[in-house]
Amino acid sequence: MWIYRDISDSIRKNADVIQVIRGPRQTGKTSLMLHLDQGFQEVSLDDPALRALAQRDPELLLKQFEGKKIFIDEAQYAPELFPSLKRRTDLYKRTTQGKRETMIRLTGSNQILMDKQIKESLAGRASFFELNTLSVSEILKFENQPIQQILYKGGWPEVYSQKISNPNRYLDNYINTYIEKDIVLSAGIQRSNEFLKFVQLLSGRIGQLLDYASLGNDVGVDGKTIKDWLFTLQRMHVIDLLPPFSSNLSSRLIKSPKVYFIDTGLACRMQGWQSSEAILTSPQQGPLFENLVFSEIYKLNINYQLGWKLFHWRSKEKEEIDFLIQMNPNEFLFIEAKVSAQPISDIKKYPEVRKVFKSNLPDILLCHQEGERILGNQIPIAFLKEKLMERVSRSFDQS
Repeated sequence: MWIYRDISDSIRKNADVIQVIRGPRQTGKTSLMLHLDQGFQEVSLDDPALRALAQRDPELLLKQFEGKKIFIDEAQYAPELFPSLKRRTDLYKRTTQGKRETMIRLTGSNQILMDKQIKESLAGRASFFELNTLSVSEILKFENQPIQQILYKGGWPEVYSQKISNPNRYLDNYINTYIEKDIVLSAGIQRSNEFLKFVQLLSGRIGQLLDYASLGNDVGVDGKTIKDWLFTLQRMHVIDLLPPFSSNLSSRLIKSPKVYFIDTGLACRMQGWQSSEAILTSPQQGPLFENLVFSEIYKLNINYQLGWKLFHWRSKEKEEIDFLIQMNPNEFLFIEAKVSAQPISDIKKYPEVRKVFKSNLPDILLCHQEGERILGNQIPIAFLKEKLMERVSRSFDQS
């Protein structure tokens, strides 16, 4: 059964000759491409014979699909293809006299290898889309699931389409192939054991301010290596670094980023959890739910190409609010993530908030774990997308 992906409309509405859909393994890139338009012919470079032909004679491979729409899966395996794709795109633009229609779709799960080829051959010739694991709203639209189970299992499409109740083996295989092999090899990481330890330690620090020196000491590498590895994980869509909000109106705001995993299922597995129930009584329940809220906001922003800027807010006086969304240059929204509903922080009492935003204070929402409806600014995570998209519609109407 098909799980609808929120990014679908953004891809359909785009008419650039080449579309590049990037994202980690097992996020559903191939399935989405085949579902969106069955008029595209698939060329999977996971097939050793096709891969060898693409590497040996890319022009011959492409000639077989002359005048047809093609979808090249795992395109990073054949860098020799990209100059030919460039020539094919330029020729199409000249011969169609400005007609806009997507003719080539490329997917790739190795961001590092894809970036290299795109910069050299497809710069200015392609549109880019990022496909992540399922959001909470996408999962709940497909089937009803307890939020705690979603937090534990993550958003891997196969886990839901194949009704996998315990994802441990699935994620162990994923870690073995994507984290321990793909990322290590493509990034040229020499100290693979230390790198895996680093990812495990990082999973225990979600929602915390990053201390590069401390993390380096715990792993046994220097701070520069830690920064390089963080950059690699970010490029490969495993984590994201949430920057602090800064303003020339205040020098009292903390300047360190916080770290979150894009998928909470991977974070839970890296932490070693065996069941969703065990997390409930652990100190990690709060940070993992905070990570789930971050992930929901992050995926909503990416899927609908909203262009939001995401920050965290923390001052030297310990004012702290989990997330600050800059929806446009003049519109901001604070969001707190708490497992259970509780009183919302009174930001009117926060000196740095008042100093930066003056009398035009942003709204603040509290997103909690369970609930069947929205009560004022108390939002169950199942309704977070609905609430945020209401604000998007309102801003659009006002403009």
